[in-house]
Amino acid sequence: MSTSEIISLVLERQLLLQLGDRLKRLRKAQGVGTVEMAARAGVTRNTLRAVEAGDPTPSIGTYLRVMSILGICGELALLAGDTIQPPPADSAAARSRRAAPVVQVRVSVDDALHRLQDLQSLALHEEAVRLVKADPALVLQAQETVKRWLTTGDSRSASLWREWQRILGAGAWRKALGRTRHAQQLRQASPLITVLPEEVRQRILRQVSALKKGVVIGGDPGEPQDGKNFRETP
Repeated sequence: MSTSEIISLVLERQLLLQLGDRLKRLRKAQGVGTVEMAARAGVTRNTLRAVEAGDPTPSIGTYLRVMSILGICGELALLAGDTIQPPPADSAAARSRRAAPVVQVRVSVDDALHRLQDLQSLALHEEAVRLVKADPALVLQAQETVKRWLTTGDSRSASLWREWQRILGAGAWRKALGRTRHAQQLRQASPLITVLPEEVRQRILRQVSALKKGVVIGGDPGEPQDGKNFRETP
């Protein structure tokens, strides 16, 4: 798989999920409850839950406040500073014969807890939501699919399909894009991904498969460090 195929859709989503998981672990390790953390960050508990779920909806400022409260400001400084930028061309560091340090980050998904399947389902649905927002006719297509399933499908999924009728009618996409058990159940009984073109679906599946093997962000000192230097690990 070429590196150009590993676009931000899945990779960035996984990075946010990992960040949310880490912030939640840090909060619990420090013995801070959700009420206290939300108050200190100046956000609601629902917003804090979204941050700890790796939801892209909260602003970057909200993520940064939570990170600061948890004491990982050093990482913020590294991200915002020039530490990992190449030295000026006329500097002593640039003239040095020593090999420049290489910073690499490996991103992967542990499938032991079905996280790979969850990421795949989430990525497919987020892309489907983007498409239906751009083309309302696709909502009608999904609604017709639900009607057909309710008539001919397994009755055990009927309650989820009826909920999908309400979601499609109201455009309440967030109900199916969370990390709760109910959101996962909704995605498992979803008519929404039936609107995805096959080439789009296959592209997302390839990206998720690459994350299963592991993707490295970074590279050799001579390679351009533009944030797009991704490669699979062996």
